Amino acid sequence: MDEDKKKLWKQAIKWPLYSVAILPVLITGAYILNQYEKVKIYNLIAFTLAAIFILLWENLTNDLFDAETGIDEFKFHSIVNLIKNKKIISFIAYTSLVIGLLIISIISLSTSINILILVACCCFLGYLYQGPPFRFGYQGLGEPLCWLAFGPFAYSAVLIALNPSNIYFEVIPWKVSLLLGSGPSLATTLVLFCSHFHQISEDKKHGKNSPLVRLGAKKGSQFVPWIIFTIYIFQLLTIVTGFIPVFCILYLISSPQAIRLINLLKYSYNKPSAIKNSKFIAIKFQTLNGVGLITGLIFNYLVNK
Repeated sequence: MDEDKKKLWKQAIKWPLYSVAILPVLITGAYILNQYEKVKIYNLIAFTLAAIFILLWENLTNDLFDAETGIDEFKFHSIVNLIKNKKIISFIAYTSLVIGLLIISIISLSTSINILILVACCCFLGYLYQGPPFRFGYQGLGEPLCWLAFGPFAYSAVLIALNPSNIYFEVIPWKVSLLLGSGPSLATTLVLFCSHFHQISEDKKHGKNSPLVRLGAKKGSQFVPWIIFTIYIFQLLTIVTGFIPVFCILYLISSPQAIRLINLLKYSYNKPSAIKNSKFIAIKFQTLNGVGLITGLIFNYLVNK
């Protein structure tokens, strides 16, 4: 395989993106460990694997759905353009979904059926994003759907699955999931938002009215600092109110990537080739933000043990 092909496959696999699936499980696990001094470790491992399989389904089917509209015609790192066999891609995608949901079903049988219901809702929200006949992402609703799926629904499911006290068997922990997951899920939504900066003209041409198509590159770039500010302020409030420990201020280790992203978009918003990697800077920001929260929670647990 030549170097160009390797580069395309690396872009297609998008392995850093899988942090968006893993972090909700690890953040919730660290929170529960800090609260209850133990966590259902087997469920944590199983849920992490299931989340990876389900996100693989999401990524592969998104490429398939985009191929149907022609929006990825010149995206050479699209899985569809690399493999050129939609049946194989579809088989892998839906096999991954079945495996992921099977793992979640096993967790649910030993814990609560609400876990399977919540994860199924996450999958449905993911399908609404690109799947026909809905294609809500083409109507500019991808970001709200992303926040819901990776926020309250995902965090509620993981809170039930990992909690050793079983207090969430009957009641879905919406309040806790919103307090714990709103900031990190908004950081995940920022990744999706930034993924469209370099392809605004292509999106517009194919009728994909993403928020950036509606706002334009300049206004969109000015919106990014406010998203980051909202994430930081919300997480700071959860610290100030005592919901999470003060050590969670370590989420600020993501600030260099935040500044890097803001500056890149501020000065190069009108240069698609220069900002094509803005999504990956956003992923680094999102990952470090989550790692900071996890580290703070675990450190507080170790200090108080």
